[in-house]
Amino acid sequence: MSKKAEIIAVPDGRLREKAEKVSEVTDEVRGIIRRMTELSLEWEKDHPHELSAAMAAPQMGELVRVIIIRENMDDKEDASWTALINPVVVATDGPETVDFEGCLSVPNIYGKVKRPRKVRIKAMLEDGTPVRVKATEGLARTLLHEIDHLDGVLFIDHIKGEKDAFYRLTDKGELAPLDYETQIKDNEELWGGGE
Repeated sequence: MSKKAEIIAVPDGRLREKAEKVSEVTDEVRGIIRRMTELSLEWEKDHPHELSAAMAAPQMGELVRVIIIRENMDDKEDASWTALINPVVVATDGPETVDFEGCLSVPNIYGKVKRPRKVRIKAMLEDGTPVRVKATEGLARTLLHEIDHLDGVLFIDHIKGEKDAFYRLTDKGELAPLDYETQIKDNEELWGGGE
């Protein structure tokens, strides 16, 4: 582990691999969680208009089923995080809603993604305690986004082909639409060479 941890981005193939289940919470797993938290906060310092809400271990090249979720997504000064190990979606419910998503591993791209409004998951905390989580709205969306990472799925996969779903963040912190045909459709960085 002498190599410095970093957030990996598309088209890195590790983002498309399925992560392995964690059989035991070891010092190595705790170290991964610590580095994920540090990387999220470092990223945030360079992105004044954005909040690092969560991260999955594959986003730093660690193919294990671990995610971290910010405890207070309304306060950028609050740097408290919860790690969830081996999270599994138990059920989704409610009407699907469309909202913007971004990703540390898909730089400069945002998308309008449809997801269920409610989710129930089961997981394990860092101390090994099993937990069940019921989440709605933004937290449900964030959990589903991060669990997708554990299966090699990115938010852009949910909106591929949707011409009015892709955006970029301007220097002023506003979202501006991207032209699907010229900027997204055959973008090798996003799709790994296109189809």
